[in-house]
Amino acid sequence: MQLFLEYIPTAFVQVATLAVLIVVGFTADKAHIYSEKTARATNDLLFYIITPSVIVNSFLNVELTAENGLGFLTAAAIAVVFHTLLSLIVPLLYRKAGKDQTVFRFGTMYGNVGYMGLPLAQAVAGDMGVFYASAAVAVFNIFAFTHGVRLMDRENGAMNWKKLIINPGAIGILIGLPLFLLNVKLPTVIAAPIGYLGSMNTPLAMLMLGTYLAHTDLPDMFKRKENYLAAFLKLLVWPLVGITALYVIGIRSELLLACSVFLAAPTATNTVMFSAKYGHDAGVASKLCGFTTMLAILTMPVCMALAKALG
Repeated sequence: MQLFLEYIPTAFVQVATLAVLIVVGFTADKAHIYSEKTARATNDLLFYIITPSVIVNSFLNVELTAENGLGFLTAAAIAVVFHTLLSLIVPLLYRKAGKDQTVFRFGTMYGNVGYMGLPLAQAVAGDMGVFYASAAVAVFNIFAFTHGVRLMDRENGAMNWKKLIINPGAIGILIGLPLFLLNVKLPTVIAAPIGYLGSMNTPLAMLMLGTYLAHTDLPDMFKRKENYLAAFLKLLVWPLVGITALYVIGIRSELLLACSVFLAAPTATNTVMFSAKYGHDAGVASKLCGFTTMLAILTMPVCMALAKALG
């Protein structure tokens, strides 16, 4: 209990630091310094280049041991079970939300494991945290481009097999995992740029989220009752049940801490992008994403502190 209480301020500072970057992005957009158009270009940069760099860099900085390899596979298995269970639960929710029920179902299932999860995993558990969290990012992408696409586009919801392979999580792992398994040490002229690119993930991702919030009707976020249900499930029920279950089955240390980050992550920004792509209300999705992200500043430190105390 004492460790739990002691770690909350530390975890809060880490999450609040990200929140400050979000405020900077929000302010920059309002000042016409960093526009929504620029943010969309930033999103592509993050999606295709920086996120894979973060994952590859984590593999380069983790020592090959049987324990680490088993931990990576365990993290992937946990993410698979988590997403599978939610895929069975979310269709039962939001039946009174009308045409927006799909947006809320997607947003309640999929968390911001890449843009917010990876930076936090880095902050609380170092390269080992990113190493484990990258397994969750890969699983997230597999589910998002299969179950997520079918959920968002029921009329034409064929699985996009190409995107199962060509996505940032998979690319990062396809490059980084062989280097890790073969214990390859890249020359500085290659390893250093990968590290520099990876270090851009946190500030750029948070600035981008700030611009999304700048184009959201913030007061209106608090009027939609579905936002409260999504936040309650996404930020409290899923992570607290998940962390408890993982502790019971024997998960500890950095692995439990990394899992707590992706379990407690707020609604994925993909909710906005997928909503716009498949003809749903992107405004509703933006408000849901913004609402859960703001509340996550309070809930994620509690979940991370719980995992730290248990681990």
